[in-house]
Amino acid sequence: MTHIDFYILSQTTLDGRLAFACRLAETIFAKGYRLHVHCEDEAMARDMDERLWSFRPDSYVPHALVVEPLTPEAPVTLGWNHEPPPGVDALLNLHPDIPDWFSHVERVAEIINQHQEVLVAKRACWQTYKSRGYPVKAHQIKG
Repeated sequence: MTHIDFYILSQTTLDGRLAFACRLAETIFAKGYRLHVHCEDEAMARDMDERLWSFRPDSYVPHALVVEPLTPEAPVTLGWNHEPPPGVDALLNLHPDIPDWFSHVERVAEIINQHQEVLVAKRACWQTYKSRGYPVKAHQIKG
């Protein structure tokens, strides 16, 4: 069964949320998972693409944009309107909604910051996962 982790941040900005998403993507990649980052739209995916190249000077997270239903070879993929390529183990969901295919992966990570729209959307996601019987765990992130 898919395990769901919610990371709760104290920041209120999209910048803080995406900066944490880069650190989390790096951690998930370092643990050997093939990761798909599901973005809200193309602009967010392209922003994450740029951020993954520059969020830390000593970091390298090999990644590729999924701009059409292809099979990128990169261990981390970024997309917004397609299912992830085959073989993905983990999903980092930056979209307000839960993608229909989330249960095809071992782990799902959701990031909540203190922005009202994100709070409302992710509360609904939490309730959906719980009502379907998925194990959900919350992680309070300080700083």
